[in-house]
Amino acid sequence: HVQLVESGGGSVQAGGSLRLSCTASESIPNKCGMAWYRQYPGKVRELVSVLAIDRATHYADAVKGRFTISEDDAKNAVYLQMNSLKLEDTAMYQCAAYYGNDCEEGKLNTYWGQGTQVTVS
Repeated sequence: HVQLVESGGGSVQAGGSLRLSCTASESIPNKCGMAWYRQYPGKVRELVSVLAIDRATHYADAVKGRFTISEDDAKNAVYLQMNSLKLEDTAMYQCAAYYGNDCEEGKLNTYWGQGTQVTVS
């Protein structure tokens, strides 16, 4: 069973930067993409960024131009570089790995990490 472990969270002042890392315990079979989500207390988890298997990227409007997702296949890792952090970026950030046969949308499975807290003040 693949495990995802995030790191890099912490406390930072507004305007600062953090780089989140997510490392998989092993290469993910039938991987379709990697993503970062965030969750505010008492709120539904929301998608922050996706890096698809074809290298296409997607960003939530709230983070466009400030966050960058990247991947290192050799290390089974995905990163989220967060710049110009704002108070509203304070949340628990979770890594996700999508996998499935043929990467057919609607039939994907997901591995989740435990999350790493980001606090902007």
